[in-house]
Amino acid sequence: MTLFSDLPISPAILKSIKRMGFEEATPIQSGTIPLSVEGRDIIGQAQTGTGKTAAFGIPMLEKIDAKSSNIQGLIIAPTRELAIQVSEELYKIGSDKRVRVLSVYGGQDIQRQIRAMKKNPHIIVGTPGRLLDHINRRTLKLDNVQTLVLDEADEMLNMGFIDDIESILKNVPSTRQTLLFSATMPGPIRKIAERFMSNPETVSVKTKEMTVENIEQFFVKAHEREKFDVLSRLLNVQSPELAIVFGRTKRRVDELARALEIRGYMAEGIHGDLTQAKRMSVLKKFKEGRIDVLVATDVAARGLDISGVTHVYNYDIPQDPESYVHRIGRTGRAGKTGMAMTFVTPREMNYLRVVEQTTKKKMTQLRPPSSSEALEGMQRAAVESLKEAIEKNNLEEYKVLARELMNENDALDVIAAALKTLTKEPDSTPVDITPEKPLSSKKHGGGGKSYRKDDKKYGNRSGGNRSGGGGGSKPYNSRQRTPRRPSTPRQDG
Repeated sequence: MTLFSDLPISPAILKSIKRMGFEEATPIQSGTIPLSVEGRDIIGQAQTGTGKTAAFGIPMLEKIDAKSSNIQGLIIAPTRELAIQVSEELYKIGSDKRVRVLSVYGGQDIQRQIRAMKKNPHIIVGTPGRLLDHINRRTLKLDNVQTLVLDEADEMLNMGFIDDIESILKNVPSTRQTLLFSATMPGPIRKIAERFMSNPETVSVKTKEMTVENIEQFFVKAHEREKFDVLSRLLNVQSPELAIVFGRTKRRVDELARALEIRGYMAEGIHGDLTQAKRMSVLKKFKEGRIDVLVATDVAARGLDISGVTHVYNYDIPQDPESYVHRIGRTGRAGKTGMAMTFVTPREMNYLRVVEQTTKKKMTQLRPPSSSEALEGMQRAAVESLKEAIEKNNLEEYKVLARELMNENDALDVIAAALKTLTKEPDSTPVDITPEKPLSSKKHGGGGKSYRKDDKKYGNRSGGNRSGGGGGSKPYNSRQRTPRRPSTPRQDG
């Protein structure tokens, strides 16, 4: 175990870290920080959720001269959500040094960003497209950058940002320190390291640490038409505190969120088509527990630091194994256990095997619960609610009415009626979910190729697949096999 106080970190930064509640450094932090403080170029191989923001952020903040008006640190991130998250964390860590941090990304008013640049930030965190836009407008001066970070480099490769990154790197002094973080190390990323880094030191988090051992992983074999009812029953039986449901396309996310609401769950969806304000609003509600099911595409949830997630449901199996690792990494954090359930159609079983080979962990098959088991699950939840109310013992104002009920009725009937009232009985209201085509076995492991490059100007990616999510298929009624008349679906391009 390595404590932050054991690492070469200044008192001002340590004070901020302690105030944030952190004492023990993660493996990527303890491996990276000492080398980085020495000025070494570093390649860090680590997944989201391993603490890499602090791993590159602390050494960068240590080098900042807060009295200077120059931009001294630059962080390139694949999505606006990650850019915002990184800038917020750096602001907290650097607060006692009074370091100014600014995030810039597509979808936000560029004139507002230009005005913010004039307030002399010390660190810029941005998406490639918007950073290049500022460079071309000459509103971003990088002549004094001492530290450059490429965060989630493999993700930026998948999104078609490599050319943009190379253009940005040419505008940063060659004497800078470069830190590159990536979950995987494909060829083009290694080439960037060779061209733009100086004798980099590699710090790699072991596979077993990257896949998070304290997550129970299950798969549910189900036909497309059965999946939503199975999901509903699982939610009823498992009663998750906070859950994320992953869908393959934006349309899928919209339909699932709407269907879950119809069935009585507090659910909302998040994907790249939502405005920035809407996305931040949904995430705020999720973090505060005002919604208990978040439905998301890979892109929208990638890089988000959401604590307290107890269950992850992969409604659609992801197109590449790395995305699976990122998805399930939303749960089982900070030493807590988590559960991940992946829905697999019979034609997609090959994908399951590829995922298991990547994670080096075999998933356990989970039998879908029956309707009666779902009801029993909700009844158990009602019993727990009653027990919790009894333990709190703030019932004095209700005891007079309780005695009246007991005098007029059998005690067993009174308790049974209370449980029936508290039980959220399974809802079978028909819902429309457009069927998705199963993944083609020809696309094994090639998930990155299906992401649209023309989304890069927004600093994000569509989350859809090349087929547009089977837009020509008819929606089905979850309780009937007869297709209903389709509404005009919004395409996922």
